[in-house]
Amino acid sequence: MTPLPFSNPAATSVDAFRLIRPVVVALGIWALFAGGVVRASTAARPNVLFIAVDDLNDWVGCLGGHAQTRTPNIDRLAKSGVLFTNAHCSAPSCNPSRTAVFSGVPPWRSGLYNNGQKLRDVLPQAELLPRHFSNNGYWSAGSGKLLHYIIDPKSWDEYFPEKAKDNPFPRTFDPPKRPISLPVGGPWQYVETDWGELDISDQEFGGDHLVAKWIGEQLARTHEKPFFLGCGIYKPHEPWFLPKAYFEPFPLESIQPGPGWKEDDLDDVPPAGQQLARNRYFPHIQKEGQWKKGIQAYLAAIHYSDAMVGRVLDALEKSPARDNTIVVLWSDHGWHLGEKEHWQKYTGWRLCTRVPLIIRVPKGAPGLPGGTSRGSVCDRAVSLTDLFPTLTNLCGLPASRNEGGSERSLVPLLRDPDATWPHAAVTQMQSPGAYSVSRDHWRYIHYANGEEELYDIAADPHEWTNLLHGEATPEHRSRAAELRALAPAHPAPVPEVPLASMTSLTWHPASEGPTPPSKPDGNPFDVTFINADEQNVELFWMSPEGESRSYGQIEPTKTRRQQTRPGAVWEIRSAVGMRLGHFVIGDRAAKAVIPKGEAARVRNVRR
Repeated sequence: MTPLPFSNPAATSVDAFRLIRPVVVALGIWALFAGGVVRASTAARPNVLFIAVDDLNDWVGCLGGHAQTRTPNIDRLAKSGVLFTNAHCSAPSCNPSRTAVFSGVPPWRSGLYNNGQKLRDVLPQAELLPRHFSNNGYWSAGSGKLLHYIIDPKSWDEYFPEKAKDNPFPRTFDPPKRPISLPVGGPWQYVETDWGELDISDQEFGGDHLVAKWIGEQLARTHEKPFFLGCGIYKPHEPWFLPKAYFEPFPLESIQPGPGWKEDDLDDVPPAGQQLARNRYFPHIQKEGQWKKGIQAYLAAIHYSDAMVGRVLDALEKSPARDNTIVVLWSDHGWHLGEKEHWQKYTGWRLCTRVPLIIRVPKGAPGLPGGTSRGSVCDRAVSLTDLFPTLTNLCGLPASRNEGGSERSLVPLLRDPDATWPHAAVTQMQSPGAYSVSRDHWRYIHYANGEEELYDIAADPHEWTNLLHGEATPEHRSRAAELRALAPAHPAPVPEVPLASMTSLTWHPASEGPTPPSKPDGNPFDVTFINADEQNVELFWMSPEGESRSYGQIEPTKTRRQQTRPGAVWEIRSAVGMRLGHFVIGDRAAKAVIPKGEAARVRNVRR
């Protein structure tokens, strides 16, 4: 090779580099934009550990909800991040609350108001939180109950149990003989409302133990991409069957009601609120002498869920992702254990709408470079619906494109928990006109019939005094009007549930024996009867005395929508009066399918 014509050999390499430096720089820039920038940006983005705890009210140590509760792990998480003491769910039941969290769309915009609806019937095209992260360079995985009894496979890259089965629950021990403690009071009673100690280990129990174990294994791995990891802890959701070790810190003789319980607390509540509160559970539990045992079991279930949270946090502390992971812990709604004479959820009172919410952000997050300050407390009223925009903001991702999604980020409060916050948190109940509004220390409840309640939480944290009862002061009426104005102006209607999505009632053929009488007990709802047979059938309601009353014929392939009640029995006969079988109505809207060929089968049997 002919040497370059440089007079100074020592300078040859330097001068040569000067000649080719523009080319090197250009190639470097090309490489950066060709792929390096994606890897660099995703590597800089924080991971997300998203922990949902089912049916957990404010009976958490850091929230002071019950003096006997034991939640050391949730409390230590609160000390390491920001604790929101005035956080509220967007709906006081699992399905609408979780759908709002994962879509960012509140119930009054989506139309998903209750547990009987299905997410993909109402929001068929919505991009849920994990898929949004996956579409922006993350690996999204989850385990346990995060959505309402489904996984929604297309939203996740990986899931435990296997996502193709669309069942979020791993193996869980179920007592062979039930009920254990609470006898069934009637068809209105939820089958899982029961509790009891189990003489088994965590490993034998399975359930959340297996969820925490799988999540811990994912945290221990080194990931090529930043991750969004959803951890769904099912307890303290019913049933409260648990290894007996979790009952031991709560001797039955020591159990006290929650501090919010007060006798005659419904005296100043309007009729709509009283009807909602008195759902039969609490009187039944008291009658069976199970109130203290129920509180004990709920405390034990909280203690168990806290232990599972602790295992996940311990795994994170030992993992490669320790210093670059946002941690969010939340519950979908609260729970009553006798307060307001109510047991369960579904109400607009604070014990049901207020939820634990803790967010910890490491330094270096794109949306909050300084991270969160340890042990911060924020008492502003915030909504779980705002978690979607909060996380995209923190991680530097594009905003959600879901129509009607929240655009309000909690990052200003994570930066400064005392920052001005002019917003309110709205909690939507089961129908468009029923809701509660939380703002600062005020809470307003509005029922579908227009009845109202107002509470000053600063003076009355347990909502014992309805300030709109009787002759309300002008100040309180003005405050109620101010909060009422913050409610959704044009809430979405409740869409019809497609027949394909309805629960199917069990068909009891005539060969099983006589048709039993009805035992109606509960509020009315509609059941859709579907005649899949090739012949006309006739629909009969059975009275409590065993007498039958015809409700007319249903032609082949036709349907009949019929109002009924839990415990009602509907007999089906052929057009010529042959008894074909019957349905027993459960505790919610459903479909009742008369099997194809049933009339012909019964005729053949009679021959």
